[in-house]
Amino acid sequence: MPKPYVRKMAAGWWLKKRAYFYFMLRELTVVFIAAYCVLLLVMLWLLKQGPYEFDTLLDHFASPWAVGFHFIALVAALYHAFTWFNLAPQGIAVRLGEEKVPGVVIVASNYALWLIVSALLIWLVVVR
Repeated sequence: MPKPYVRKMAAGWWLKKRAYFYFMLRELTVVFIAAYCVLLLVMLWLLKQGPYEFDTLLDHFASPWAVGFHFIALVAALYHAFTWFNLAPQGIAVRLGEEKVPGVVIVASNYALWLIVSALLIWLVVVR
């Protein structure tokens, strides 16, 4: 039986096309989002341990490294959300009767719902 052909790929194959680069960048954002989820679990665990342990963690959040990590995690989450919302029309086909809903309507509804939920959360946390 002949050996199957295995095409060799360079390690930086994704750097050759802009679309591949943005795809890999989007996939990289998951690392920071996952790390932030782990941080939230650690926060919950320390909160259960007592106020002193939790206050110690909050003191660490004032360090430049922690502020930088939070900023990077925020940028990663925003980039991930924006790209996901913009890709939604390719992943879902919404029909009203026989007519297909245009992709721009799907994207706009995603952003509108995001703004409404964000405004509601801000109102619940800040105003109330």
